[in-house]
Amino acid sequence: MLWTTGLDRASPVPLSRQLAAALRRSIAEGGVGAGARLPSTRALAAELALARSTVVGVFEQLVAEGYLAARPGSGYYVVTPLAQPRAAEPGRTDAPTPAPRRISRAGRLLNDLAPSHRAEPRPFELGFAEIDGRFITNWKRLAARALSGRAQGQWHYGDPHGEAQLRRAIADYLGAARGVRCRPDHIVLTAGTQQGLSLAARVLLDPGDAAWVEDPCYRAAFDILTVAGAHVVPVPVDRHGLAIAAAPSGAKPPRLVYTTPSRQYPLGMAMPLARRVELLDWAERAGAWIVEDDYESEFQSPGRMLPSLQGLDRAGRVIYLGTFSKLLFPSLRLGYAVLPEDLVAPFAAARYLTDRQSSGPVQTILADFILGGHFARHLRRMRALYAERQQFLTALIGRRLDGILTVRRSESGMYLTAWLPPDWSDRAAAAMLAEAGVRSVPLSSLTLATSRPPGLVLGYTGHSEAAMARAVERMEEAFGRQTGLLKLSKPDLLSNQMTN
Repeated sequence: MLWTTGLDRASPVPLSRQLAAALRRSIAEGGVGAGARLPSTRALAAELALARSTVVGVFEQLVAEGYLAARPGSGYYVVTPLAQPRAAEPGRTDAPTPAPRRISRAGRLLNDLAPSHRAEPRPFELGFAEIDGRFITNWKRLAARALSGRAQGQWHYGDPHGEAQLRRAIADYLGAARGVRCRPDHIVLTAGTQQGLSLAARVLLDPGDAAWVEDPCYRAAFDILTVAGAHVVPVPVDRHGLAIAAAPSGAKPPRLVYTTPSRQYPLGMAMPLARRVELLDWAERAGAWIVEDDYESEFQSPGRMLPSLQGLDRAGRVIYLGTFSKLLFPSLRLGYAVLPEDLVAPFAAARYLTDRQSSGPVQTILADFILGGHFARHLRRMRALYAERQQFLTALIGRRLDGILTVRRSESGMYLTAWLPPDWSDRAAAAMLAEAGVRSVPLSSLTLATSRPPGLVLGYTGHSEAAMARAVERMEEAFGRQTGLLKLSKPDLLSNQMTN
């Protein structure tokens, strides 16, 4: 009775659960055959030094689950398996070949993504916000107030659109700060811009529909649309951002266009007003939806900020996505979609089917944070801090890595794109720096079809000046040791051909 061995009395798992799991496993693996009679509960209890009631309880549980059958006056027996293995064909001694384990096309694509996680950011990882003591103090105080003041009914399921108070606060903020034209009932809360784009793909795209994206592009956007079954078409970016006129000749007309007009990711330029108007006019004529990802415009100088694409839209073609996770802290996982009126209902239903709603208490805390003026003050502090961080990093690279990395100061944002010598491989450089404990994103990994000079995308928010200084020192040492290995062996290494 091998299944009776190995009970661990030091384990926090109760002995009854250990015994039940061992017996299930032995039955499933054939260690205890169908029809076999088990030892009496009294004998097994004595052998294992357990109370007889414990053994009886385990056997009765497995009877309820269908593993065992009780015969009055006789004992407990293993039942005949519901599905018997098929016998081999006459004249063959080999076992029958099992049916292949199949998953969907989307499942295969998801299997290849292999997302990683690291709790503590390392320079120069992207998307991490500065979380200072003042913010933490305010958030804790508002959390205590929100949790203590919630009525019993507010602990139940909430509105898939999002809490009404938070949607009103977002609508007022976006109207004043970004020129977004919306009412609270045009907003659906999301778990961030990635979920917002996933919902847009579900609502707007059928398999095989064309989706046009910027080239280079936020890689998660490319992956989301590809997994959704879209035919993804890369459209080059020029110095004014997405250039619809440069779309590949003969490209399938798009159902959806994804763009980052306020600050193109990862090259950093803003789309000028004339180009925005041109894009909106084209979308109306083409019957295309535009997904505007406004992921970090809050860190631009307010006096230099162009109005949102959505605020200029008069044909109802723009879905505007924003997030608080980059503005406040990544694990917040709260964002929003501002929608044309006829898309609100399907978006809310798609959110309901995905994960029903965002946390009600967290929405209440965030609403109080915005309405109490803390959000505006936090953005002013972070805007100034991030400008200082960018200036520090730019000057540091200029001193320590001159001739290897070239950076130009940007008007705003959370990252810089640093350019390598033209005959280098940015992938090899990023891999070498990762071994030295420095994180970066090679520009070629974000490039779909249009060849670009090699570069590294470096995030500077969420990293102290001391941490960045140590990282640049490690970069200098690593580049000094490995410069000769970073030359491109083939010109086509400049870009990663990922056309679908």
